Amino acid sequence: MAPRTPSPEPEAPNTPPESWHRQERLLLAEVLRLVGRSLAPEAVVREMLHLMSELVGLNRGRLVLLDEHERATEGPIDPSSRARIRYAYGLTRTEMAHGVYAQGEGITGAVLATGHPMIVQDIDHEPRFLQRAVARASLPQETVAFLAVPVEVDGRCVGVMACHRIRSRHRALTDDLALLKLLATLAGQVLQLSMLVRRKTAALEAQNALLKGVVQSAAMRYGIVGQSPALLKSLHELDRVSQSQATVMLLGESGTGKELFARAVHLSSPRHERPFIKVNCAAIPETLFESELFGHERGAFTGAAAARAGLFERANGGTLFLDEVGELPLALQSKLLRTLQDGTLTRLGGSREVHVDVRVVVATHRNLVNDVAMGRFRRDLYYRLNVVPIRLPALRERCEDIKPLALHFLSRANQAHQRNMHFSEGAWRWLSEQPWPGNIRELGNLVERAVLLGTGPVVEALELQQLAQWAPGLAEELGDAPAPNSAAQPAGSTPLAAPRPSPGSELAVRDYRSVRSHTATILREALNAAGGNQSRAAQALGLTPRQFAYRWKRLEQGDAAGGATD
Repeated sequence: MAPRTPSPEPEAPNTPPESWHRQERLLLAEVLRLVGRSLAPEAVVREMLHLMSELVGLNRGRLVLLDEHERATEGPIDPSSRARIRYAYGLTRTEMAHGVYAQGEGITGAVLATGHPMIVQDIDHEPRFLQRAVARASLPQETVAFLAVPVEVDGRCVGVMACHRIRSRHRALTDDLALLKLLATLAGQVLQLSMLVRRKTAALEAQNALLKGVVQSAAMRYGIVGQSPALLKSLHELDRVSQSQATVMLLGESGTGKELFARAVHLSSPRHERPFIKVNCAAIPETLFESELFGHERGAFTGAAAARAGLFERANGGTLFLDEVGELPLALQSKLLRTLQDGTLTRLGGSREVHVDVRVVVATHRNLVNDVAMGRFRRDLYYRLNVVPIRLPALRERCEDIKPLALHFLSRANQAHQRNMHFSEGAWRWLSEQPWPGNIRELGNLVERAVLLGTGPVVEALELQQLAQWAPGLAEELGDAPAPNSAAQPAGSTPLAAPRPSPGSELAVRDYRSVRSHTATILREALNAAGGNQSRAAQALGLTPRQFAYRWKRLEQGDAAGGATD
């Protein structure tokens, strides 16, 4: 049936055209507001069909579309493809499911195949009207018209927007058809923009996945386990500077893997075939610092029977990693600065300058900015070292890496100790809920302890808690350890967070508490209430058994000396 356009219907004398025009303007304004707020077809098209019904009486609106693959494919539409009702207002789910049309099938299929709008002035007298989605008995008994217009994307007809309307309304069908064409154009633009956004998003996701895979493969080559965004950000920064000769400063809490990152800088640089020398500045006695770093000549000091090259000379052509550089004595900082600036050094007890070509990577968990302000670290050396700062995230900032790391440590410990231990689901949950103030080092130690001391092939959460308490943290060991000093935190970081208790479980590492946090009266009352059981008394007071025992021992010693007080 060829498209037919009926002659305009006369407006009723008592129905001014301005009333319909106001409704049309309101409809278009609302639809444009929707488009400006969202490009999701689900939101825009459904509300568009709703407003069509409520404002201008175009009822049971539906948007019939080809499948997404066919819409996205360039070139001619496959003649065998089918379209179905994707969005509708006033139709049930069952009715929508019935609305499936082949090319050229019925009025909807004809519009889809030809790309021309069609009007059925009376569905009861149109043999090509299929009544597939809505049975005639569900419609009003009076004359019902049907309007259908094509929906185009990139110049191709990919769907049909259609609706019913009561034929006897005092408004020309051609006016409704013009309005429906405009709405179909807007719907097509929404579909096209949504498709472009999806394509762009998919391309970006694929690119991100590729980059993530590259970073992950590089990380695995260096023994760095994890794929959290915080870790990948640090790895990306490392990759950007690895080919340069710039000094890298690794910032982060103790146990975050600074040595692995320093080695990764070396291995990914052009110096990877040359030596990688690591120095823990906190482990060298102050009197030996100069000799260790810069070497000494024969007779430079008692016992110097022969000349000896220092660590800078041994790292010549390669990389020197100065861990805990904040512990470097102030007297040696000026000599280090000269070596970094000039590439020369003088051995202890010598006068000859030795040229060295060394890339320096430093690491610290201290806040060197505070140390500079306090006069404990040279300002000029700080700026010479802080060329490329890379902050390593704490384990609590990369919770999604806890399980891969624990699996890595579990596999390594099982192989090293000839065991075959596994963790239960509850144990994995417990691990992921801990704050890990000792970071990766603490996690690795606990996993190895579980492999060595576990009582069965499967380690449960309760057993992990007990093993964590079996080797408490430093604060518990000392009993009255002070709170962490903010000067010991890396620049830009926050102090260690207090452990987060999980419901029904006792924490492996507790808050830092003074040994005088509980009076003698409180300790005695808790012990009496627990029937003399120190473990229960400790739990009631929020202490570990070790903390309670330490306080109780001091109390008993005070009683013996006659000096116990509250």
